[in-house]
Amino acid sequence: MMIGVIADDFTGATDIAGFLVANGLATTQMIGVPPAGTTVEGDAVVVSLKSRSNPAGEAVADSLAALAWLQSLGCRQIFQKYCSTFDSTAKGNIGPVTDALMEAIGTDITVICPALPVNGRSIYKGYLFVGDQLLQESGMKDHPITPMTDSNLMRLMDMQSRGRTGVVTATTVEKGADAVRAEIERLRASGMSYVVLDAVSDAHLDVLGQAVADMKLVTGGSGLGAGIARAVATGDASRTEELGRQAATAGAALEGPGIVISGSCSVMTNAQVAAYRGLAPVFDVDVERCLADPDAYGAEMAAWALAQPQDGDRPSPMITATASPDILRDVQARHGAAASEAVEHAFAAATRKLAEGGIVRFVVAGGETSGSVTQALAVSGFAIGPQIAPGVPWVRAVDRPLSLALKSGNFGTESFFLDCQPANVRAAIGGSA
Repeated sequence: MMIGVIADDFTGATDIAGFLVANGLATTQMIGVPPAGTTVEGDAVVVSLKSRSNPAGEAVADSLAALAWLQSLGCRQIFQKYCSTFDSTAKGNIGPVTDALMEAIGTDITVICPALPVNGRSIYKGYLFVGDQLLQESGMKDHPITPMTDSNLMRLMDMQSRGRTGVVTATTVEKGADAVRAEIERLRASGMSYVVLDAVSDAHLDVLGQAVADMKLVTGGSGLGAGIARAVATGDASRTEELGRQAATAGAALEGPGIVISGSCSVMTNAQVAAYRGLAPVFDVDVERCLADPDAYGAEMAAWALAQPQDGDRPSPMITATASPDILRDVQARHGAAASEAVEHAFAAATRKLAEGGIVRFVVAGGETSGSVTQALAVSGFAIGPQIAPGVPWVRAVDRPLSLALKSGNFGTESFFLDCQPANVRAAIGGSA
């Protein structure tokens, strides 16, 4: 086993798993830490945790448990996967988990690289950009759980970790992998524990993948994972093509009734929900009712969805709690974190009823929502299928006939929910993909 990935949420796990497969590594995704003695085959394995926003101590404990299992498989490199927008508060959880993994592995240096240029996430002089905007000026400033108000990755790491942070700038990256390795070593010798890696293009990720392929621990987003995969894969184009064919078969979306569940309030998800409203039946979630009785309200959501016809060319119904920034701020001001927790509780209750009622295709928007849905379905792992959009593959449960598309908030185009519908539905509506 070459690479063992510890992902802090479920969308991030499918994100990096899809990129590893697409770049030549046979990859399996596990849901939670498997029991001791569980083995898997392939080049890489991804452990999906729900540790992004829980208490830091829990995130550390879960990550160390995942590390122990991955080490039992003989993984040569551990990859700590977090979001390409570095979703993390001033106290963690990225920093505390990084420190704990470094100590357990026995290394005094690691890298920080959430860049994913194909989806508009780039790093320049240590600052994280979303498209043409600094992170703190993007829609992430309004995130209900991890509002991002600083774009400087060095400051973010210094605030929430025990060590000091340096940066390898794009100027050095342009000089090649040897120059990057030399600069990382220079920073380590000067007392730095973490090194932010600039990346504004896929070409930069290729250089960085080569530079860090032999490090015991790396941290970052799926872009760096893709770069490492390209560096360590066999280079046999026919094998990569065969992995793609296998993924298209093993993880392809099942036929049958589906549902769209949207919990993200990101700018892109708001646009995606708006685009889908005119195409399919929509249930708008009432936060107050989630707070009052999430189980009963979740059952009501599911009953509504199961009553919607899904024959012929009809798109799947949608249940959505997606809201504009103004509405989100108002809800947070009145209820705080309890609102998000109640909505996710209701989504989990609805998911169980939907699966019992025969839904086999779940399209889910938002990291927290994806975690709630996946845990409610109680599956143990996924086969990775073809990508719907960069960072969003179809996945199929290994132990139940269920297909899921787990979308990080700002991933995909405005037509994403339509792109997830069966071919005959897209053709009837005039959609793409």
